[in-house]
Amino acid sequence: MFKINQYKSLGLILIAVGYSACKLPQLEQRNAQKNVPFSFTASKDSANVANIKWRQFFNDEDLANLIDTALKNNQDLNITLKDIEIAKNDIKAKKGDLLPTVGYHAGAGFDKVGLYTSQGAGDASTDITPGSSVPEILPDYQVGLTANWEVDVWHKLRNAKKSAYYHYLSSIEGKNFVVTNLVAEVANSYYELLALDNQFTIIKKNIVLQNDALNLMKIQKQASRVTELAVRKFQAEVYNSESLKYNIQQSISEQENKINFLLGRYPQPIKRNGDRFMDLVPTVIKAGLPAQLLANRPDIKQAELDLASAKLDVSIAKAQFYPSLNISATLGYQAFNPSYLIRTPESLLYSLAGDLAGPLINKNAIKASYLTANAKQIQAVYNYEKTILNGYMETANQLSNIDNLEKSYILKQKQVLALTQSVDISNDLFRSARADYFEVLMTQRDALEAKLDLIDTKKQQLNAVVNIYSALGGGWN
Repeated sequence: MFKINQYKSLGLILIAVGYSACKLPQLEQRNAQKNVPFSFTASKDSANVANIKWRQFFNDEDLANLIDTALKNNQDLNITLKDIEIAKNDIKAKKGDLLPTVGYHAGAGFDKVGLYTSQGAGDASTDITPGSSVPEILPDYQVGLTANWEVDVWHKLRNAKKSAYYHYLSSIEGKNFVVTNLVAEVANSYYELLALDNQFTIIKKNIVLQNDALNLMKIQKQASRVTELAVRKFQAEVYNSESLKYNIQQSISEQENKINFLLGRYPQPIKRNGDRFMDLVPTVIKAGLPAQLLANRPDIKQAELDLASAKLDVSIAKAQFYPSLNISATLGYQAFNPSYLIRTPESLLYSLAGDLAGPLINKNAIKASYLTANAKQIQAVYNYEKTILNGYMETANQLSNIDNLEKSYILKQKQVLALTQSVDISNDLFRSARADYFEVLMTQRDALEAKLDLIDTKKQQLNAVVNIYSALGGGWN
């Protein structure tokens, strides 16, 4: 008869498990697409500049020192490092959930029950020792150990630990992505600062030339060859250049402060040497193959790890539909008198119990969590695909940019040379009365703009090289 009751109980448990697990909500399915074009250009060379460490890639010692300081002091990077520490602690917490928890307890109290109750009537007639009954006000002293353990039948806790581990790896890749962007931002800001220095030098030289031209106009006015209008025009041009000089000075100050902010320090001069700026030759870029982006770019690897973690979260949410098995145990001593507390086995207290519990009716909250976990998984798939696409587009754009900037720079060099020669020619023609002052003025203005544009194009070339290095996944190693 006892065995029959056991079989009936087991059957009821199986029915409950089957009912609670059946009729799971339908989930959207989507596999991540990793397909990328075979190459960026016609070249099939797998050599990749992203494999070069940043200290070797940037051969300017001043820039290298700035990057090194930023990697030590930048607040955003240090915040990301704490994210890694938090994720690591989460792994320890999830690992602890797999193991039994053991604790201790000690307590004291008293209890007084009504006499006209089953317990009170029984206590009043019970003698502890001959001639001594249970006290009316009954003290209670206890001390012991307790243990609880959830048996991970459905791998819910194991999957949670594994998901936390993937999140930890993702946080490391997130840090690497921050490093990549930080290295690129410091380098771009440094080249921007050098470009401003060179533009400032050009403006100062141009002001000298404009003052010479202004003095020439004043002499020509005295000789009645030009009117006061010409003098005023050239004077206005000098004022304009002086104003532009102060604007560039402000930009230099702001750029220095931006670099100091990236380095995590208060404003101070940035050590640099801009004399060789125009002689800097952009590094020859070897982009490798698009498939290498999957291994080199930290943001792509982070998105992939986030996707793996999201898939496990779906399994964890699914396990909530199944019953959980908990085992609890207690071992200790309990007595109403301290002198009896450690008597064995009279005051010994122990228990062992197993508890199987699961959802049966009104599982809306669990269903919602399950559907939410799946929606987040699909989001992770789209984010992974978007990150790969973004990485390819960034690389393709910068490769095209480098090629076009190289052609543009060559033409702008020719333009500057031609306009510089035109300034001398216009001055000679003016002195021989074969050109008017307006031609001299416009030629000087065009020459200045061309020189400033040439410096800006050089800066864009250097920035494009930095950006392609970052887009390919370089800078974090």
